[in-house]
Amino acid sequence: MKKIHYNSINFFTQLEQDTKRDLSFHRPGSLRLASSPTRMDEFRYQMQRQGWHEAPQKLVSPDEVKQLVPLLDIDKAGVLGGLYNPADGHIDPYSLTMAMASEAKKFGARIFQQTGVRGLKRGEDSWSVETDQGTVRASNVVNCAGFWAHEVNALAGVELPLVPIHHQYFITNSVPELQKTKKEFPVIRHLEGGFYLRQERDGLLVGPYEHQDKMQICEEWVTDRVPPGFGKELFTPDLERLSDHIEAAMELVPALHTAQIRTTVSGPIMYTADSLPCIGPMPHAPNFWVAVGFAYGIIHSGGAGRYLAEWIVNGEPPFDLIETDPGRFGKWVTRSYLFAKAKETYGMNNSFTFPKEERWTGRPTVRVSGIYQRHLDRGAQMGFHAGWEQPAWFATKAESGSYSPSFRRANWFEPVRRECGLVLEGVGIIDLTPFAKLEVTGKDVNVFLDRLLANKLPKVNSINISHMLTPKGKVYAEVTVTRLAQDKYFVITGSGSELHDLRWMEDHVREWRIEDVEINNVTDSIAALGIAGPHSANVLSKLTDVSLDDEKFPFLHAREMSVAGIPVTALRISYTGELGWELYHDRTRTSALYEALLDAGQAYSIGDFGTYALNSLRIEKGFRLWGADMTVDSNPFEAGLGPFIRVKKPADFVGKEALQKLLREGFRKKLVHLSVDATEVDPEGNETVWCSGKVVGYTTSGSYGCQVRQSLAMAYLPTFLTTPGTEVEVELLGHLCSARVLPGAPAQVQALRRKPAL
Repeated sequence: MKKIHYNSINFFTQLEQDTKRDLSFHRPGSLRLASSPTRMDEFRYQMQRQGWHEAPQKLVSPDEVKQLVPLLDIDKAGVLGGLYNPADGHIDPYSLTMAMASEAKKFGARIFQQTGVRGLKRGEDSWSVETDQGTVRASNVVNCAGFWAHEVNALAGVELPLVPIHHQYFITNSVPELQKTKKEFPVIRHLEGGFYLRQERDGLLVGPYEHQDKMQICEEWVTDRVPPGFGKELFTPDLERLSDHIEAAMELVPALHTAQIRTTVSGPIMYTADSLPCIGPMPHAPNFWVAVGFAYGIIHSGGAGRYLAEWIVNGEPPFDLIETDPGRFGKWVTRSYLFAKAKETYGMNNSFTFPKEERWTGRPTVRVSGIYQRHLDRGAQMGFHAGWEQPAWFATKAESGSYSPSFRRANWFEPVRRECGLVLEGVGIIDLTPFAKLEVTGKDVNVFLDRLLANKLPKVNSINISHMLTPKGKVYAEVTVTRLAQDKYFVITGSGSELHDLRWMEDHVREWRIEDVEINNVTDSIAALGIAGPHSANVLSKLTDVSLDDEKFPFLHAREMSVAGIPVTALRISYTGELGWELYHDRTRTSALYEALLDAGQAYSIGDFGTYALNSLRIEKGFRLWGADMTVDSNPFEAGLGPFIRVKKPADFVGKEALQKLLREGFRKKLVHLSVDATEVDPEGNETVWCSGKVVGYTTSGSYGCQVRQSLAMAYLPTFLTTPGTEVEVELLGHLCSARVLPGAPAQVQALRRKPAL
């Protein structure tokens, strides 16, 4: 959302200049305050992730905080520092809306006010929008209806988890101390106090984020509908709910002790289940787009509008914004989950945001594996992926199993190192059930997939890694494709890209008018267990009659077989880079299969490993992660995906022409592997990379490499800095840690084992 925010600020500035209108656009900056060492760590964490973005941001000392806002009593409030964004501000929604409407009309837009939408019907190539003033035909429909968004979605036959929240703020009468200031002070966010504060003419505006036990949400607006005729009305305010925040505000700003409250406002703001907006195309509703759920209001309107307009016009997103994709929410999101999650998210708006953040309200959903409770009994510490509970790591009885996040190495560091050793030296088992799984069949399936994928199609009983590209040659998705029969494919993608990838495939079936292709989403009915490590074949061979040697069951091959009497589709592939198999089976049989594998593996000290260990192992092997190391911000050659791209194959696949042009013209950046001299904190991704005092790139993934015993990262750097041995620096919690470019992946896959490249 950083780019959306930055583009919005620039748009408002340009709009004000172009229209010569006063939009009441104030740009005093914004200032977040820290009153604890952990909060200062959080600010340093935010700084290390901001340097490669365009918007300016800096850490400021208590003295600088006082200079920026003389009204603050920083000593009494215990202010240790601040995070200052000098280009930030606030704008009058009415003035902005009128200006945008006026400019839109100049370009041919027609605006119908006080016009009810009564129905949405999808034809073969367009929508019919039924209104009070007649029916409008449109190729594309965009739902940006604010707190009516839920009802508009329902007209289109789709649903998103949106709920209005009562948000209150109050404005004081004139504050004499403000008259002494020469300019407007930055918008203050006092995170420990849970409120924001800014200047409103000669008074002060204070907006708290109420605790989840006190706040109110409009459940009936979701279960029923928005009250007919509701428009500019407000709710009855309740200052009692704000008492703790008011006390904190008076401690920070002594002038509030004598200030009188002039007015209190309580109105609806829209929240999604995770507080991020939904911007983009809806799954299962062709050419139906949304821009809804903006918890921070109109401040993101300019950037969101531009992003969505460019996607609609150009047929692909202009930059990576996967965190706002409407497809991140599926049928697993119930209304009870939405209401609970909205309360948690709003109430924790100013809580610490740690790496690997987990929040527990509303969990688990219906998406649990058949061994969920068994995993908990064995010490599993769960992560959350698209509604699924999946073990992140396992604690032994001697270890603390509590969730104790930190901006430094956390309490899972040693358990993850142990799990990596288990896979590298023995055999480990992991629950891969959250993987999204699609069956693609039909007479036209080969023609369809050949046009959709940049790799060649695998042979029957073979597997390959393939990519779906955008028309401009960017990486839209990565999938594992297994060909089970001449006209039957099993396509696997990440849990977070389930509906994202399915939507892209369905859109192209419709666009190309493919007649005989069926895409069946079997994610919720098919489970998966992975087994990996040098003894994985020994364990598996005890449970099957199928030969597992390299000649009979080679790497990147698949077999329909029986394991412990359970039918499975076995894929010889492992994201760990070690010898391993993924066993896909009916979800009702997971427990039996898991217990059989544990029993067969006792002689080899089999054990569980989670997603944190998997991440460390895949980074060591140089395996890319979609959504991090490869996105629509990069092309496959920049991302090092060349071995999976077949530019010379006969099919005219999506993005082929763009790739041919790239190969002729070259590219300016490249994904590299870095070794990082870090001790207390490891890269996670999105850290700023420096060289000779200048920002030169950013990391995409990072972890401690347990095999090579070194902190590692992947990063995009300019091509002139990608020579092996090049020295750079990675910013970690305020320190520039020395790093160097490696000649390749830090460790080789099991089949090509050699000494680490460090």
